[in-house]
Amino acid sequence: MSWNKFRERINLKLYGSKESVLKSLRIINLLVSVSAIGTLIYIYGFQHTTLEKEGLLNIIKGSFVFYIFQYFIRLIYDFQPKQFLRNTWFEGVIMLFLLIEGISYNFFDLLLIEEVFQRMGISSFTDITTFFIQAYFFIVVFLELKRSSSIFPKFKLHPAIVFMLSFLFIIIAGTGLLMLPEMSQPSVDVGFTDAFFMSTSATCVTGLGVLEMSDFTYKGQVIILVLIKLGGLNIIAFGFIFILMNKIGLGVKQDSLVEDFVNTDAVHNTRNVLRKIVLWSIGIELIGAMALYPLWGGDHFQSFGDQIFSSIFHSVSAFNNAGLSLFDGGLYHEAVRNNYLVHLVITILVFFGALGFVAIFNLFDPNSLRDRLQNPWKQISFSTKIALYFSLIFVVIGGVGFYILEYNNSLANQSVGESVITSLFQSVTRTSGFSTVDFDASDGYGLGIPFMILMLFLMFVGSSSSSTGGGIKTSTFAIIWASFTKTIRGKKHTAIFNRTISQDLIGKAFAVLLIFIGGNLICIFALSITEAEILASQGRTILDLVFEEVSAFGTVGLSTGITADLSEAGKYIIVVSMFVGRVGTLTIAYLFGKKLLSRNYKYPSGHTMVG
Repeated sequence: MSWNKFRERINLKLYGSKESVLKSLRIINLLVSVSAIGTLIYIYGFQHTTLEKEGLLNIIKGSFVFYIFQYFIRLIYDFQPKQFLRNTWFEGVIMLFLLIEGISYNFFDLLLIEEVFQRMGISSFTDITTFFIQAYFFIVVFLELKRSSSIFPKFKLHPAIVFMLSFLFIIIAGTGLLMLPEMSQPSVDVGFTDAFFMSTSATCVTGLGVLEMSDFTYKGQVIILVLIKLGGLNIIAFGFIFILMNKIGLGVKQDSLVEDFVNTDAVHNTRNVLRKIVLWSIGIELIGAMALYPLWGGDHFQSFGDQIFSSIFHSVSAFNNAGLSLFDGGLYHEAVRNNYLVHLVITILVFFGALGFVAIFNLFDPNSLRDRLQNPWKQISFSTKIALYFSLIFVVIGGVGFYILEYNNSLANQSVGESVITSLFQSVTRTSGFSTVDFDASDGYGLGIPFMILMLFLMFVGSSSSSTGGGIKTSTFAIIWASFTKTIRGKKHTAIFNRTISQDLIGKAFAVLLIFIGGNLICIFALSITEAEILASQGRTILDLVFEEVSAFGTVGLSTGITADLSEAGKYIIVVSMFVGRVGTLTIAYLFGKKLLSRNYKYPSGHTMVG
């Protein structure tokens, strides 16, 4: 009997039970994943005796056995096994990994792949991969059930709610994990407020911290790294969530909000866009980590693995404009303060992270490059021009401003080359929160007030649209500036780079500006009430609170050193600022704005004096 005949007979025998078996497997898979994730959190979040840990690990091993079993059952039930293997190649790689580890453990009493990584100095490899595998199966199975089942109710949600809920879920989950005893050092008690603050700061890629990263154990630092990565998969990824939710039942009401987030036609090919975002971001972060690794100097790390982890952490933090560092005091720590090659790598990562994926794809995607080479008359897109040119303008303004204003202050003991790198770094870091100089002037040695005011403006503008940074965005500033020059010159239309800007875009730009100004003023007023003790401290002024608030609202992360001294109420004010700054002011406006029943009307013209 030929293989095809044999396979056909098996398919006929299995056909009747296929649907019920696969549906049961999906439900069991979800339950197993939830149980395994809960067990993992319990194992790594609390201390256990050897006997207790062994029993809990048996649950994890059992879940791995089930994953392998259900994969082969699905393979058997699929009528085209070769196509199944091609479609599930990533899951197949995970199964192969589990098989190798299972066989090596049962026959040789060692985890082969973990042993290889431990010899390289990378510890806890199995812990990280175990969490990844469980989370992967939970997400995949949950989405499959949503897509194919009526178990879950169908909702119609405003896209702003979907977007904010996704961030809130990550923040709350991160808060719970950071509060677990094993996530912080024994001498550090992380309460709800501090955990909530750190989780929000990491997820909103801000970088403000009420605790030092050294207050967390390796496990806690990994959690923060994951929060940065999830938060930094920026707003374009929301387009994917929008499409996905619509397909699996969580419908959304409007397309316009997504277009405002993405500002590109790529939303129509959202799945491919998300894949590109993930692959490009991971690729850039890996290149950044490899560039950083040899530059640290081995004296600062206890092992090869620590140096690798530090390289990955700082690369991810830089590209996502998070500004969080494993060094106490950030990059101003004496170990890296004068490491100018590290500063240059961080500068490049921060710049591209703040440039935005739309611009990165348009500038460096092989298809775009090939198209421009074959058709020299073609130029980069309009949105990319705004992002690139205005980003460079602000880098020059900030760099030259820092060099001139701080020449006899923080740059006094540096050479010309070192001063240029430091000036460039401080200009680029307007979106990230990294710092190689002391921003705390309370002791008389920090930055001067003139540059602090200039930095307030740079943080207020922030990064480009579709990027990992915050602020009103360079595109918003460009439109407002063009509208201003049009009014001053008496021109009929607002134009940038020989392109006319619609009144709708101008209106949105001014709306973002006003909401941003209003939000900052309200929060500064609130902080002036709650932080009377800080204002009464020697060397502290209202500028410290203004700087802290603008930094939080712009998801920057720079501080004059008052973050850890904030009152309980002050911390929550900053948390709200970071959250609103991250999800976007227009998101909030869309959510609470009243939808018009009709737009087909016009009031009589009115005129009043201006100025």
